[in-house]
Amino acid sequence: MSQQTLTKKRFVISKSLIGKNVLITFTNKKGESYTYDHDAVYSANQEKFETMNCFQKYGNYTNSSNIPTFGRVYTV
Repeated sequence: MSQQTLTKKRFVISKSLIGKNVLITFTNKKGESYTYDHDAVYSANQEKFETMNCFQKYGNYTNSSNIPTFGRVYTV
């Protein structure tokens, strides 16, 4: 299965992208770019995401200013 790359304006973990083998590149407001493995971040933090109100209600977690500490380990 080939890996798809998406470009976003924010860090995002989304239910709709789980299992799709996606690398996401985003640039924050300071112009810093990050690329991370969506599935690796989700898998390592699944319990955390599943208990978040935003993830339950909207099906995603986003952060437009920076990559969260728990996601930095999975940058490429």
